[in-house]
Amino acid sequence: MRAARLIKMVLLLQSRPSMTAGELARELEVSERTVTRDAQALSEAGVPVYAERGRAGGYRLVGGYRTRLTGLARGEAEALFLSGVPGALREMGLEDAASAARLKVSAALLPSLRDASRTAAQRFHLDAPNWFTEPAPPELLPAVADAVWDDRRIVARYRRRGDEEVERELEPYGLVLKAGVWYLCARVPGDGAHRVYRIDRFLAVEAGDGRFERDESFDLPGFWAERAEQFARSILRTEVVLRVSPEGARALRFAVGTPVAREALEAAGAPDGDGWVTATVPVESEEVAHGQLAALGPEVEVLAPRSLRERFAADAIRLAALYAD
Repeated sequence: MRAARLIKMVLLLQSRPSMTAGELARELEVSERTVTRDAQALSEAGVPVYAERGRAGGYRLVGGYRTRLTGLARGEAEALFLSGVPGALREMGLEDAASAARLKVSAALLPSLRDASRTAAQRFHLDAPNWFTEPAPPELLPAVADAVWDDRRIVARYRRRGDEEVERELEPYGLVLKAGVWYLCARVPGDGAHRVYRIDRFLAVEAGDGRFERDESFDLPGFWAERAEQFARSILRTEVVLRVSPEGARALRFAVGTPVAREALEAAGAPDGDGWVTATVPVESEEVAHGQLAALGPEVEVLAPRSLRERFAADAIRLAALYAD
């Protein structure tokens, strides 16, 4: 533990002209007294760490000293490519590896380029979860992530819909973070099919029967895009017929989603004398459609099915009574 901290201290000092004891203590997550002891240990080991006293003082490396500890390990190099998603790194247990990789890269750069990581962080940040949600990272995510990196089979016990528990041996191919929810894309040994699992439904994960041979032709982004589209369409099990105003047509995408709204409006007939169009829109269910379309208020009229039209008529009567005065 201390050896890793000493290496990190050298890399920090190599990447900057000088650092105060307080700055080093914050970066290394130790006390300033520990920083002093570590600096003395480095000096005794032959690393030319120099301490400048006074208000503007601090620690620096003397004489352009350069360490050769800048070679990236495999895990650090892999984590570096994900360094723009700090939340995801933290949830997968790769935050320390990414931090070490960034330090090594910074230490290896020319002095004029050493602020590259800072300027990049100031200009790009990915916040994956949806608004108004506080997703908790799945407890078993780090174990699954380790298996993904190592091409190692796992035996996972997970909960299906309806609370049925199932145990499967899986070959974990890749992880996907979608709207704050983690998914595992895995191949099932034997049938060769790739499937998608929500990691927050995993109840236990154990090491499986050794490592598996990865199909290098597997395209994770392409596979996910195809499955996501299939899922989005599979839940649209019924249709509603709507008469939509020009304003309602512009807002329909916020209610049912952009692809569904676009396709429905493109297939709609010509506007009537009032500028309204009649469109058939696929929805998950009447219950879901009732909540979605209510947001459009008087800009949409439900024509079919009859039961949904009657629900909106009843809503209109109740609203009229509420606002009668």
